[in-house]
Amino acid sequence: MKTFRDLKVGLDEDLEEKLAWLVPSYSQYRILRKSVDARRSSDAHFVYSIDVYENGEKPLDPEFTLERVAVPADADRPIIIGSGPAGLFAAVRLVERGINCVLLERGSIGAKRIQSINQFWRYGQLDPDNNVCFGEGGAGLYSDGKLITRIKSPHIPYVMDRLVKFGAPEEIRYLANPHVGSDRIRRVIPKIRDFLTANGCEIHFDTPMKKLIVENGQIVGVESTHGRTFRSRHVILATGHSAEDVFDHLAELDVDMEGKSFALGLRVEHPQALINKIQFRKHADHPSLGAANYRLADHDEKTNIGVYSFCMCPGGFVLSSGTSPDGIVANGMSNYHRNSPFANAAMVVSVDHEKRFGKDLFGGLKFRRSLEQAAFKAVASAGGSREIPVQGVVDFLEGRAGEVLKSSSPSGVKATRLDQLLPSDIVERIRASLEKFDHNMRGFITREAQFHGVESRTS
Repeated sequence: MKTFRDLKVGLDEDLEEKLAWLVPSYSQYRILRKSVDARRSSDAHFVYSIDVYENGEKPLDPEFTLERVAVPADADRPIIIGSGPAGLFAAVRLVERGINCVLLERGSIGAKRIQSINQFWRYGQLDPDNNVCFGEGGAGLYSDGKLITRIKSPHIPYVMDRLVKFGAPEEIRYLANPHVGSDRIRRVIPKIRDFLTANGCEIHFDTPMKKLIVENGQIVGVESTHGRTFRSRHVILATGHSAEDVFDHLAELDVDMEGKSFALGLRVEHPQALINKIQFRKHADHPSLGAANYRLADHDEKTNIGVYSFCMCPGGFVLSSGTSPDGIVANGMSNYHRNSPFANAAMVVSVDHEKRFGKDLFGGLKFRRSLEQAAFKAVASAGGSREIPVQGVVDFLEGRAGEVLKSSSPSGVKATRLDQLLPSDIVERIRASLEKFDHNMRGFITREAQFHGVESRTS
């Protein structure tokens, strides 16, 4: 077996023909990593890391077998609260170790949840337990199925392997920006559910947690809003960043918590064809490239405040993703083929919790909630109800009202002054960074681009 690192393959070259030239006797190969390098318009190409096997050799499938543990018959079954990515993989990990568990989800099974979300986008009727953040699959069901993390973990290949076995595309094992797609992830989640129920996980949908049961300072179980009690000394909270009622309850129990710094801003949308042209230049229409993405970052040394792109969705949609009837949140997703005519990404500013909120534990949540409510009021003042507030990027820079551009949002959009909705310091940081982003990606600032607000649920 031979391993090639940083193997360049032209856009019009055939990988297998190149491998036959490099290793005439090769029989099989395994791609370890694949990315696009289009930094030089005259030399756009793919970059591979790849294992090549000669005759008589074959790749061994990766093994992620977990050792099963001996569980006493009278042992408490762990309770997992939440069926987003964290909760589902906690359950997968447990049952693979031979540990039966119970999973409680406040929202509904996927198909029913999707109906509630469509009602919200079409008519503005929000179900507080079934929305873009709550329900089977969690926010991951409507966040594109992107599998990108900034952390380094030995568990990442395990997660990718399990997703592939549950029906995700094989390519997520090696792509530089792995992506399942919101359409395909909806077919993966039911297979995970079936695996769990077949292997000792008891799942209860439409079962919000009312409170943790504490006796003599020890957690001994969970009570649902329906009055049902589940007993266990082992409870995993996988409730996500939007379950504010859970945070309030933990504070009531005097659980040790600390404020977390986060990032907040707006979601910018461009025509995908424009992003392709900026990134790929003369190769923008090449059939092997697909929809271009980008990653941008700017750090102010004086203030130590960063502005960066987050959750970039090539060929995607901007979604209304709030969890309360009086707040509006913008998020993004794209399907597997990324064939929407729009590209969107969050443009967010880092918010230091200690500097901005001091010792106020819930300062960040209050701040987030106030901006989401301001977005809702701005839309109502413009004569709307369920729409997302928008402002052209050039209008945002110049501090003026403007016309509404076409948008990918299924909820519709309303023209507002987003530059007046956000705090002035955040507005100025976004403006300054936009100028730098336009220097890195000429044409990023354009009258064809539009901000959607507010992007407040990044982490």
